[in-house]
Amino acid sequence: MKKSKVFINIVYIFLLICGSVYGVGESTIVLGGSASWNMAESRNGITEAHSVRPQSVLVISSATGTSTAGYSAAAGVLGNFAPLTESSLDLSISFDENNPGFYRDSIGHYRVLAPPEIETVDRRRARAGSGAALFNGTTPITIEPQNINALFASGSRIRDFTIEFWLYPLNMENGEQILSWVSVIPQNRDFFVQQIQCMVSRNRLQWSFDNFFASTNGSSYIDIEFSGTTPVVPKTWSHHLIRFDATTGMVEYIVNGSSEALVYATTTRREPLSSRPAGEVYTPIAGNNGVFMLGARYMGLIDEFKIHNVCAGRSSVQKYTSSGGRMETRAIDLGGSNSGVVRIDANGGRVRIRDANTANINNEFRENGRFRFSDDSEMNFFIRSSDNPYLLHESTWRSFTPGVNITGIQGRYVQIAVDFYPSADEETSPYLSELRVVYMPGEPPLPPRNLIATAVDGGVLLRWRHSPSAETAGYLVYYSAVRGELFGNDALAGASPIDAGYKDSLFIEGLKNGTLYYFRIASYDYINGTVNYNAGEFSAEVTARPLAGLSLSDISSQGLEATPVRR
Repeated sequence: MKKSKVFINIVYIFLLICGSVYGVGESTIVLGGSASWNMAESRNGITEAHSVRPQSVLVISSATGTSTAGYSAAAGVLGNFAPLTESSLDLSISFDENNPGFYRDSIGHYRVLAPPEIETVDRRRARAGSGAALFNGTTPITIEPQNINALFASGSRIRDFTIEFWLYPLNMENGEQILSWVSVIPQNRDFFVQQIQCMVSRNRLQWSFDNFFASTNGSSYIDIEFSGTTPVVPKTWSHHLIRFDATTGMVEYIVNGSSEALVYATTTRREPLSSRPAGEVYTPIAGNNGVFMLGARYMGLIDEFKIHNVCAGRSSVQKYTSSGGRMETRAIDLGGSNSGVVRIDANGGRVRIRDANTANINNEFRENGRFRFSDDSEMNFFIRSSDNPYLLHESTWRSFTPGVNITGIQGRYVQIAVDFYPSADEETSPYLSELRVVYMPGEPPLPPRNLIATAVDGGVLLRWRHSPSAETAGYLVYYSAVRGELFGNDALAGASPIDAGYKDSLFIEGLKNGTLYYFRIASYDYINGTVNYNAGEFSAEVTARPLAGLSLSDISSQGLEATPVRR
């Protein structure tokens, strides 16, 4: 009867936590799905998406914020210069905040002012991260340098730089203004205007740099103008990058990783070569009180606007990094040291946005088996176990296939890891919707029954009936002179608890006469065959008060026999 109640209590607790139980004696813990992903404690390059399934799923993070995860090694025109790393970022606006009023430069060099007319779209329409800015054709986002660390701070002599962003135009009409920089250059008692402009002309982006590239002494300037060669397709994401190399004066415009224009800010407008001098290389000087205006006359989306203080050698053209990401759960408590994992079920799939205008999602869903897809995106699963949650790192990870029975994973705590890899073109991420850990709880043995305490002079004789649990290896006897504490230290055998071994009686000597003592007993087995105890719940409490004049012979005359304690 007692065992039945214990089992019912365990089932009730896990039903509250997990929601279901598999088969007779099996329990389950659910991660993800309706149970949330709070247990997915460590997420390296992994984030939650809320538009793929009814509940949130785990996917690879796209290039966002100051993370370098989204940058992939570039060949060809991007292959010969410095890598774009977190330390090279001068400005980074991800537009991932839910409210344009909270748009910010995550580096902290610039102040971002977005009026309420600007809207935010969610992950389904964004190119990267969880959001992008939607412009209405009349209202820009203003970006102002706010400290001297900004690359475009007033009077700053700029060396190498890279400007990049993702563009999703609705129309690509002539005259639309994507980006501008306006400042003033003081000259004697007068001043003149410095400008950078990026505008739409014949379905291409046209760039102009006026009074921006200056001679070494700042007395003269070179104006540069160029445009792309490939039309920018409306309602399609494209990546645009301008990079400048102060050593050669090279200014290059790159669209989707391909070079579209190449000019030189030199007096001869040619590349400096040992056999052909190109004159002086002009480098930028930022004017005073400058401000960027993003999307002043533009209808469409912009995402991941960034400025770097190096000439780009890598670029976030791909949506996902080829190295993917990894999720590791925290220690999952199975409730008992002898618990064993039966299997781990999983469901998920891969997702690709087919049309960013309508946010249609191509969602391939599957349950269990190998999560490897035709485009080479995949997920790999690992598990390890321990009886100590702080020693899980000392255990070896073992790979497993979801839905296939697992053997040899035992312990009170388990940890699960999942590696995510994108498709070969780095445009598709696999996603994980739910994990279900199916296991056999390792229940400790039930306590002994019919505990009786008989007092004598300076001691107490305890007797009981053995635990009904066949795995019982012995008994721990707890005692105290204070009710509820059960950790006394009066007995000659030592402090509570006393290991009585596998016996059904114990005589405890050295107790104080006239003091009422409280006793409980717990059965134990051993943790996975080791010497460590796996103790169960307590027996009912009994009491006895040793008194002078009571002797063991009085107990023996009643047909009772004391059993020596194991010390």
